[in-house]
Amino acid sequence: MIDIILQYSLFLAEAVTIVLAIAAVVFLIAGALRAVRQEHEEAHLEVKNLNDRYADLIAPLRALALSKKEFKAEQKAHKKYRKEAAKTPAEEHRPRIYVLDFHGDIRASGVAALREEITAVIAMAGTGDQVLLRLENSGGLVHEHGLAASQLARLKPHGIKLTVAVDKVAASGGYMMACIAEHLIAAPFSILGSIGVLAQLPNFHRLLNHSGIDYEQFKGGEYKRTVTVFGENTDADREKFQADIDRTHALFKRFVAEHRPDLELDKVATGEHWFGSECLDLGLCDAVGTSDDWLLEHRQEADLFALHYSRRPPLIRRLTQALQDSPARALDKVLQRIWESRLGL
Repeated sequence: MIDIILQYSLFLAEAVTIVLAIAAVVFLIAGALRAVRQEHEEAHLEVKNLNDRYADLIAPLRALALSKKEFKAEQKAHKKYRKEAAKTPAEEHRPRIYVLDFHGDIRASGVAALREEITAVIAMAGTGDQVLLRLENSGGLVHEHGLAASQLARLKPHGIKLTVAVDKVAASGGYMMACIAEHLIAAPFSILGSIGVLAQLPNFHRLLNHSGIDYEQFKGGEYKRTVTVFGENTDADREKFQADIDRTHALFKRFVAEHRPDLELDKVATGEHWFGSECLDLGLCDAVGTSDDWLLEHRQEADLFALHYSRRPPLIRRLTQALQDSPARALDKVLQRIWESRLGL
């Protein structure tokens, strides 16, 4: 009896192993085919009509507020309008407002999509069209956010008005982007400002020295490297590093002054931040309100289109990128929490 049970167990184990092996092969083949298909997928720009979204949103309320006959007549009129609008020549359309979203991180990784969205708007926009950017950005690397701000600045030579709405935060590199706008809106408790530059790093020289570990650094060019994490920093190193920080801050202030010339920079470029309700008096924003209120206000006079550019990379590339990005993303989250806790949020 024991032999029968043992033989049956071995047979069952072999069967399960074969089934799992076949399943693994099928999964790998399917994944490879999917990756090949995705390699050839074109990136796409998703467009949503926000006027229709608002109409769908309030439809249940309108159905309750109006009689059945009135509601049907309203729905019929709306469908007729959309049908006629689709046939109307582009030059006879109502003004269009292109709505973009930018959710920043330390590396301003959203700039890859932003540059494509801006390019599409420039290619399509007509007279009277404008852009609303819903911006949420706590700042980060100087060169990354400088590129993001430069993408927004591309709209000006084409006469496309830019409105930026900050519902939560546009600080440091985020404000570098926000100040490009001809009209800047901030929610009452949103955070703006932080026009300053920060750099900080630990130094393990004494710990290494105590452990008997030497750190050697070789450089060509006196200022190729100044302060360091592992070596001994000198006063000359610190002085040069601080000079670089001051130079970057001066460039930041000059950039803000070019786009908001009425600002008292000596008053606001101290690295401090302010709430939206305070920013109006300081000149950091032009109005206090939310992006939702602004869109509702303009939906009757313009066609609202939300744009979102996306590119889905193949499976293998996504897995590789995830492995590469996971430490950086973890650091981003930690720094974001430190920032928010420092602000008492």
